[in-house]
Amino acid sequence: MSQTRRLRLLHLHSTFSPGGKELRAAKLMNAFGAGVEHVVVSGVDGELGAASAVDPAIAVSYPANFPSLAGKPSPWRWWRIARAMRGFDLVLTYNWGSMDAVGAHWLFGRIMRLPPLVHHEDGFNQDEAGGLKPIRNRLRRLTLPTAAALVVPSRVLEDIAAQMWNVPPDKLKRIPNGIPLGDYANTAPPVALSGIAKPPGALWLGTLAGLRAVKNLPRLVRAFAALPPPWELVIVGEGGERGAILAEAARLGLSDRVHLPGFASDPALVLPQFDLFALSSDSEQFPISVVEAMAAGLAVVSPAVGDVADIVSPDNQPLITPPGDEAALSAALTTAAFDPALRSAIGAANRARAFAEFGEEAMIRTYRITYAEALGRTDFP
Repeated sequence: MSQTRRLRLLHLHSTFSPGGKELRAAKLMNAFGAGVEHVVVSGVDGELGAASAVDPAIAVSYPANFPSLAGKPSPWRWWRIARAMRGFDLVLTYNWGSMDAVGAHWLFGRIMRLPPLVHHEDGFNQDEAGGLKPIRNRLRRLTLPTAAALVVPSRVLEDIAAQMWNVPPDKLKRIPNGIPLGDYANTAPPVALSGIAKPPGALWLGTLAGLRAVKNLPRLVRAFAALPPPWELVIVGEGGERGAILAEAARLGLSDRVHLPGFASDPALVLPQFDLFALSSDSEQFPISVVEAMAAGLAVVSPAVGDVADIVSPDNQPLITPPGDEAALSAALTTAAFDPALRSAIGAANRARAFAEFGEEAMIRTYRITYAEALGRTDFP
């Protein structure tokens, strides 16, 4: 492989709508610069909203004719996917929605002399939030140990990969998510959200989340119902659950106090408008939004999913509730909402922890090392 030509990376995503893993992938593309060419495929047609986060100077394309990543697994389907992987230097797959590509690489990789593959697993959708499916785990156990590396962000996923999927220790890479801390050190004015403005005296309970079933945002609406005015709920994100969230707000008579302004590209300019941050997910691993909220100096209320309890500061841990316990989530929101001094103290502790431990520089450096090792190189652009 020439050391002077641009590297070609193939990204196979379950979806490329703007969410944690997608925006992290875009951030890495930007960091790798003009020396790398990217081809990005979404497993769901048309879900390419995270493309807006990729620097226009980056060489990236979004082909519409790549073989479908969804469908019943079969050697024929996998052969077509494998054939489409040829001509790249490195294949990057993401989450369960790309596992057919991992299977294709496992079955045909040697025969077709395919490029190395690195799989990224960031967590599970609603259909596995309550427990992993045995048939899926069998496929993971069969195929993931043969990848060049498996990247996970959380200790929970690291344990699952080692114990349930038999991924060798030398191939298992835990890379915690990081954020651009400098964006949270400035005093830029907050950006206006689409369709809403914060009235004088209002208090905002906010979240950043893809509007997907696994985020269980109707649960957050129900938990928020215990808070009186001037509290309002602001859910920033896009996705297919918008109707369900609005319907739950209407059912509870909260339509005038629940706002869905859509996706915001710069969390550092949105989060300062919040007075308290919350998650209500059935499943998370290492949510970037929690780290972003911490860097913005916010207290966080969340179920104890994934590594959330370990991410937040010790001061914040009493606001982390048992998974699935809606009453406990509501009680924690009420505790924080009625105690501004508590919110302020926890927010300061969270900010200090975020700035001490969760900068993006270390994350990007570790991804460079991981991809270079997969390519058999000593460096990566």
